[in-house]
Amino acid sequence: MSVEDTGSGTDAQGRVDPPDPQGADGGEEDPLALRLEGLILGAERRYTPFQAARSAGVSMELASRFWRAMGFADIGQAKALTEADVLALRRLAGLVEAGLLSEAMAVQVARSTGQTTARLAEWQIDSFLEGLTEPPEPGMTRTEVTYPLVELLLPELEEFLVYVWRRQLAAATGRVVQAADDEEMVDRRLAVCFADLVGFTRLTRRMEEEELGELVEAFETTAADLVAANGGRLIKTLGDEVLYATDDSGVAAEIALRLIETMANDETMPELRVGMAFGTVTTRMGDVFGSTVNLASRLTSIAPKDAVLVDAAFAEELIRAGEAPASEAEAAEAAAAAEKEGEEPPTYRFALQPMWQRPVRGLGVVQPWLLTRRPDKA
Repeated sequence: MSVEDTGSGTDAQGRVDPPDPQGADGGEEDPLALRLEGLILGAERRYTPFQAARSAGVSMELASRFWRAMGFADIGQAKALTEADVLALRRLAGLVEAGLLSEAMAVQVARSTGQTTARLAEWQIDSFLEGLTEPPEPGMTRTEVTYPLVELLLPELEEFLVYVWRRQLAAATGRVVQAADDEEMVDRRLAVCFADLVGFTRLTRRMEEEELGELVEAFETTAADLVAANGGRLIKTLGDEVLYATDDSGVAAEIALRLIETMANDETMPELRVGMAFGTVTTRMGDVFGSTVNLASRLTSIAPKDAVLVDAAFAEELIRAGEAPASEAEAAEAAAAAEKEGEEPPTYRFALQPMWQRPVRGLGVVQPWLLTRRPDKA
């Protein structure tokens, strides 16, 4: 491991550097920071990276790969690692030695876990500290309040984190079991959907940072709640944009229209536009990739305000499932035929209107369809 920057904080790649035994000015590190670290990690600093690797029985190279994959910067030979770090290395390496994971997969496990929990930890500590309006004792600083706050919350949050993780693992395992074959576990046919706030760049120039942050959080919360409640899977949020996916085109369409309707009824929120595509998608580390994802993103960029555009494959799925008629003329014919036979006419949740074909960068000419809710289903 090299020593590029031994100060605490975050580097250009967003990797978190563990605190240096010395502060940035060369003096001793803040005692409160050390106490907090000991409280959270449950152990004291004892090892340099080399000593930790040797105690875990792994090579320095593999230890460095795991460490970087988890999102931490190189720390040279500072004595900054604990018994917990050694145990984590030993467990990951043990999975590789037992043949349960390949070395590459173990690194991916470290990376995916590190990326997910890094964002979670940042959000939690920011939110908890922002929620403190008054210190418990006069004269206490926010930094001083942090220790008792973390001390109280840590065991409860740890239990809740494990609970949610197990729930998510059960859901993900269920999706794998239901897959038709092994290929479908990686390359699946999904409805992929982007929802994007209109004019967000202009908003960033007009709004105060705190106000902008509240808007983004409200949007992400609304989107996440609607996606989850209706059976979709939120893939990621990108500030002014959310990406979700579902196995069912009808579920994806319902979520998209509810997002549009919910945002339109909130005067504090900007307009929304949604683009959706249906097709084969490659899944990796909880994310989705492929031409279907690219097409959904491109459709979002050309969608009108407060509107949903879908590709031809998505429209075909809705028609095949009886969720939308191929045209209003076909719907009228089907209703007339049902009435003639004394039967109930078919009911459709959605309507599809073909738009002008247009070239889409990198994907050729595409046929967008405007998705709306049928008037009797509003």
